[in-house]
Amino acid sequence: MTAIATFSTAVFAFSTAAILYILAGYPLLLAYLARRTVREVRKDDILRSVSVVIAVRNGETFLAAKLHSLLASNYPSELMEISVVSDGSDDGTDRIAQSFRSRGVRFYRIDRQGKGAAINTGISHSTGELVVLTDVRQSLDPDAIRNVVACFADPDVGAVSGELSIRKGLSAEEADTRLYWRYEVFIRKQMSRIDSTFGANGPFYAIRRSLTVPIPADTLLDDVYLPLAAFFRGYRLILEQSAKAFDYPTNLTSEFRRKVRTQAGLYQLLRLYPQLLSSSNRMRIHFLSAKYGRLMMPFLLILIGLSSFGLPDPMRNIVLLSQAAIYLTAVVDRWIPQGFLFKRVSSPIRTFIVLTAAAFFGLKIFFVPARALWKETKVRTELLGSDSRHENLVEYGHVDK
Repeated sequence: MTAIATFSTAVFAFSTAAILYILAGYPLLLAYLARRTVREVRKDDILRSVSVVIAVRNGETFLAAKLHSLLASNYPSELMEISVVSDGSDDGTDRIAQSFRSRGVRFYRIDRQGKGAAINTGISHSTGELVVLTDVRQSLDPDAIRNVVACFADPDVGAVSGELSIRKGLSAEEADTRLYWRYEVFIRKQMSRIDSTFGANGPFYAIRRSLTVPIPADTLLDDVYLPLAAFFRGYRLILEQSAKAFDYPTNLTSEFRRKVRTQAGLYQLLRLYPQLLSSSNRMRIHFLSAKYGRLMMPFLLILIGLSSFGLPDPMRNIVLLSQAAIYLTAVVDRWIPQGFLFKRVSSPIRTFIVLTAAAFFGLKIFFVPARALWKETKVRTELLGSDSRHENLVEYGHVDK
């Protein structure tokens, strides 16, 4: 074997092994550790005062339903204040929010400054012992707030995420993005059992108000930045499975744009929290494997592709043809009709390739303003029970991972 073939084989083997570890090896290791070491969460029935903050831009489609969902919560109204902060909305968001003032909903409007600024405004006006942060698009189970509040009986708990359930979609790609989220939830559950998750579920989580800090302007992952402030003070960030929130599936285009932002946000976090890479991060190996490992996925795939050309025969031809078949399948998937048997293979492959590519495009954070990475999330109105075929848009209704 020539020196080039030896080197190419080593690069190919390393890159392949790394991808297998990130996608399967680490989740299996995590599940094993979670079975051996479980940190129980102390709970009680004490009802603590909560301040619910909804930061929203252009959420008229969902806001009324969201507020009705909160007002129907199985939680004493005298212990719960609800605030809507409109980040320069130019649709009917402000009007809808103000129509709920008679039911105790507070309304604040700021000039468009970003979601972080809207959250800061809401927290600054809050008075509750706990702050519940929730996006406009997701509805909550009536017991969701009560169930997250119960976890704060444990003095080690700083923030509690509800479990987000994605409703069934109408297309293969919506089903695949839903499956991806279930994979993500599995990892977060295991991390929570061991010690702490990586940030929180942006659509619905609670944090002790005493642990909140101002979110810097243009922060892309507010639901990671804010909980990490508590984490680095020694608190746990946990997932409470009994606290349910429900969301609509999104198509792959919207999911790609959202994923570009979240992956760019991971690069941004290294500047905001350099201690993520230091020994002061007690979950460093888990954070690197669960999050930053995925940032390396597109580069590992590129290394696999390049090193394949230097592999010895006949392995080179087999590997190159296999990769070509995989990428070609991803390309043609969008033209394969729903219901075709091959769609069950092509759609997951395309979803994997597209979401992996998003990690590469996350590098845009180094070349464009952070605000440019915020994109509107699209939800088909068929999923909302409407006969219309138009899509509803909302900026701050994302599923943050």
